[in-house]
Amino acid sequence: MTKQNQEPVVMLDDKEMKVSDLSPQQQYLHSQLLDLTNQEARIKFQLDQVQASKSVFEKAFLDSTQEQADEVLNNSEEKKNDNT
Repeated sequence: MTKQNQEPVVMLDDKEMKVSDLSPQQQYLHSQLLDLTNQEARIKFQLDQVQASKSVFEKAFLDSTQEQADEVLNNSEEKKNDNT
């Protein structure tokens, strides 16, 4: 059975310490590290979304330029055939 309302702990050099046993400065630094870890995870999540979206737009751009290139080539072939 798990304990309810278990006090937060931190691992330091393979030793478990209660956060409440840390000095105020250590508690502050611990809080900063937790917040930065959470921010890092959110930023990585957002980066995955940005990269996926960028990939979609790149493909659409390449597809549209290929369509334009095909039109130019088709027009060139038609003009060439008209001149012969």
